[in-house]
Amino acid sequence: MKASAGGYARANNLSHAIELLALSDGMGRVLAGGQSLIAAMNMRLSTGDMLVDISRVSGLSGVIDEGETLRIGALTKHVEIGAHPLIRAHAPLLADAVSFIAHAAIRNRGTIGGALAHADPAAEFPACMLALGATLHIHGPDGERSAAAEDFFEDLFETSIKEDEILTAITVPKAEADERQVLQEVARRSGDYALVGLCLVARSSGHRISLLSVASTPILARNAMTQLDQGNVDGAVAALRAEIDPPSDTQASASYRRHIAGILLRRAVAQEKGDFA
Repeated sequence: MKASAGGYARANNLSHAIELLALSDGMGRVLAGGQSLIAAMNMRLSTGDMLVDISRVSGLSGVIDEGETLRIGALTKHVEIGAHPLIRAHAPLLADAVSFIAHAAIRNRGTIGGALAHADPAAEFPACMLALGATLHIHGPDGERSAAAEDFFEDLFETSIKEDEILTAITVPKAEADERQVLQEVARRSGDYALVGLCLVARSSGHRISLLSVASTPILARNAMTQLDQGNVDGAVAALRAEIDPPSDTQASASYRRHIAGILLRRAVAQEKGDFA
């Protein structure tokens, strides 16, 4: 099946891209790596779109050390995230996530901004952003605004990005000296979407636990975080299983996903403490 597009325009710069979106009468779709958007169009899940190609807009890729944070351009490709020395040193959760993402061809083309804007609840990067407490930077006709990761993901494939706005960058706090960042997931095959995935960040202010593939958006397991901050691993597992309401589908039942989520939390805690490799 072939994609159905209402038109195509390549943006010369960020202002031009925002102008093109404004002229598209709500049908504008930002095209970066295209690994999610084109697949959706091929399956007729998105039709008649005006594609605004931002792949050659300068200044939207790369990683910058800003002192206490890293600023990651939205056009930075997955493969670059996995290999970048600043990411590996200061946000290793993101580097680790790359190894779980699909296959080499996808990682070479897909962009972190595209993955976040697509907001697939089974994808790794959205859950990573929740666990890290990231801030997402969005440009529109009125300039730049920022959104906390907790406010960015609104529903299935829906974010707080408006029709005439573009996600341009993400900032993540740099890991503390003794901070541990862990990603655990279970999938049917390597490269498949996770049946359940869990991110654990342990820092001086406490634990942050996020999950993927258990809801219509990535979620923070706040009750489990509270229990883990108190050193109660069994309580954290029980709280985690109680506060999620995962779906059942052809891949896994809700009860299986709930059970696996608890196992992944135990594994992540063991890895955090250096007892599990």
